[in-house]
Amino acid sequence: MPDGLPRLLLVEDDPTSRAFLSAALRALPAEVDAADSLAAATALAQTQDYALWLIDARLPDGSGAELLARLRSRHPHTPALAHTAAHEPAILEALVAAGFAEVLVKPLPATAVQTAVRSRLGLSTDPVAIPTTDTDGPWPVWDDAAAVQALNGNRAHVDTLRGLFAQELPRSLQAITAAATRGDAEAVRADLHRLRASCGFVGAARLAAAVQALQQDALSATLLVRFEQAAHETLPLSVASPATQSALSD
Repeated sequence: MPDGLPRLLLVEDDPTSRAFLSAALRALPAEVDAADSLAAATALAQTQDYALWLIDARLPDGSGAELLARLRSRHPHTPALAHTAAHEPAILEALVAAGFAEVLVKPLPATAVQTAVRSRLGLSTDPVAIPTTDTDGPWPVWDDAAAVQALNGNRAHVDTLRGLFAQELPRSLQAITAAATRGDAEAVRADLHRLRASCGFVGAARLAAAVQALQQDALSATLLVRFEQAAHETLPLSVASPATQSALSD
């Protein structure tokens, strides 16, 4: 690897997840260029060489596998990692088959992201235990300990991420409710997929459990009510303090 910090391309359309992953990568340390779509990532890769790509499996204008194929046509040897909120083995196996060296399942601690990237860049790594989640309750509205641990103990970063999360949650709630009302299970699951990782990154434990349950039965009226209730319980508490708004860019 050349002298200086490695430059990484991060592709993630959800603002909260993008902020979390950017902070984790910059702390390696590394230079990070972030894109929110297949088109934006393609444009960046045409003008800049990267040491590694970290690509979301689902993007608003295509798939991570499609983006990887485009990037590989110009840079066949750049290591690539996928990240996704999906847990299904078939989806993870398909991403590896598409050419990703590894698939990171969100949410996960910043240290797990850093370990995976360091490994692909040939840097020293330490083993990281990645926590698992289930749908058993009861869940607190917020799991502060998990959120702080995920960001290496940096409470200011947690507050900043929660501020971003608070801005996006009403839109997600409206979109999911509207899709469920019109019976569009695919659209419900697509929005839930994006929201699931964000919940994990900010420690929104109760909402994360409701999201996971609704993903399994996207048109269940009972599960939709539980999801809406969890979202409304989460919203009043998800505002970041003004003093931390620039923390993730430091």
